[in-house]
Amino acid sequence: MELRHLRYFVAVAEEGSLTVAAEKRLHTAQPSLSRQLRDLELEVGTPLLIRTSRGVTLTPAGQIFLDHARLALAQATEAVAAARRVSRPPKASFSVGFLTGQEVEWLPHVTQILRDQLKEIDFRVSSDFSPAVAEAVQRGEIDLGFSRVEPQPNVTYEVIASEPIVVILAGDHPLAGQSEIDPVELAEFPFIGYTDTPHVLRGIVELYLRERGVSVSSSHFLDSFATGISLVASTSGLTLLPAYVEKLLPRSVVSRPLAGPTPVIEIAVGYRKDNPSPVLQDFLRSIDWLIAAHAAARQGSPT
Repeated sequence: MELRHLRYFVAVAEEGSLTVAAEKRLHTAQPSLSRQLRDLELEVGTPLLIRTSRGVTLTPAGQIFLDHARLALAQATEAVAAARRVSRPPKASFSVGFLTGQEVEWLPHVTQILRDQLKEIDFRVSSDFSPAVAEAVQRGEIDLGFSRVEPQPNVTYEVIASEPIVVILAGDHPLAGQSEIDPVELAEFPFIGYTDTPHVLRGIVELYLRERGVSVSSSHFLDSFATGISLVASTSGLTLLPAYVEKLLPRSVVSRPLAGPTPVIEIAVGYRKDNPSPVLQDFLRSIDWLIAAHAAARQGSPT
């Protein structure tokens, strides 16, 4: 019994006609197909098809045989595919994780750096909370992480930008008409605070407000910029977020700079020095270009 016998049998069973199967599926002569099927039935030792003037139907044995024939053909196809996969050299992989929202700022620069290698590598992109990105770098799940400087064993950081922190508030908020907002005024309105997840941002904001003697009252808490923007849009509260979220604000939400010295928050690339990836090494040699390209793009953006 050969695989072609199984293919012939399945084609005839599915078409219900020797003529149709021969002409449309198998592109062979009907007499030759009939001989192949008779040889198959002799090999199996029992009739599989009932031939009538209207076509063919399956015997009970043929029904059972059809299921196994399909399975055998599928396994043979997968065996060929598996052998071909093994015979081809595997692509080098390179995975980059972003603090959610930062891919808008940085991914175009990343792909520019890797432009000559993208066709040769399995390039993967993900986004998550900053601590999760750092943990993925530490565990070796991703090669490069764009996040806050999150202390992690064996993770090295290079700061690539500092972002000002701005006030995020509804467009119809009483403070929205001001060109800049005195931090003292934040205490007069409901403030959307922070959970433990954005702990770097929370620490910077708390220190900033404490140094200015500002005490805010929080009834809602954000764990990501998306949650913060949603809370601003749906409540009368305001919050402080990094300026990169300005590109992601809906029309009903606006940003305003803080008056006086502005707090900033750093964005960094994290990686493991023991990662042998040649793609990573090439990327790290382009860090200065990455910083300059991002700065130039920022300067060229409309204010």
